[in-house]
Amino acid sequence: MGPLRVDRVELPGTGQLMEIARPANDDPLIDEAAADPEQHLPYWAEIWPSGVALAATIARQPGALDGRRVLELGCGLGVTAIGALHAGADLLVTDYAPEALALCALNALDQTGRMPDTRRVNWRDSDTTLSTLQGERFPLVLAADVLYESRDVEPLLALVEQVVEPGGELWLAEPGRPPAARFLEAIRDRGWAGESERWEGPWPDAEDDAKGVVVTVHRLLRRCEAEL
Repeated sequence: MGPLRVDRVELPGTGQLMEIARPANDDPLIDEAAADPEQHLPYWAEIWPSGVALAATIARQPGALDGRRVLELGCGLGVTAIGALHAGADLLVTDYAPEALALCALNALDQTGRMPDTRRVNWRDSDTTLSTLQGERFPLVLAADVLYESRDVEPLLALVEQVVEPGGELWLAEPGRPPAARFLEAIRDRGWAGESERWEGPWPDAEDDAKGVVVTVHRLLRRCEAEL
């Protein structure tokens, strides 16, 4: 993974600050991805606005996570995980990259004094993921910027319908990519409903501010089985 750098991250609208360790140079990680048969690029090595917005959402309503069993899909460097641990969640984080899991745990311990449970999964393979999670269902699942490509939509739909318990929620943060729009249309067709909130920064990377990146956090409720 190579040397690390530490970036300061401000959660918009909260005044809260984090210090996040991340790879100083992700070029070697991109080179390694070329040998990956599934071409998983090292998205985890960046601090994305969606993770920041989701952490800010949690910071503004921490009671929604306090004492609850929570699953995060695609934890990356741990920005959202830190927010969830600060809010008192009993947290399990997952990622495809073992480096992401290691840095998420490191950053969480440094910023909160706690580490989440970690499991390595490729959530695009929903059957293997479910096996790894040992059939556990969660009242709340968190996901920030996981819908990069069209191939992400169907596996994520299949997975969340298995891991979110009836009456539970999916909190999804996304910056307006077309796969996210397709996912949201499909999941609402399946009866999920909820509220959405837009976040306009400021973001850790000034280029994201210059581009006018807007993140929407969707709080989607799965109906109870009696209502299905």
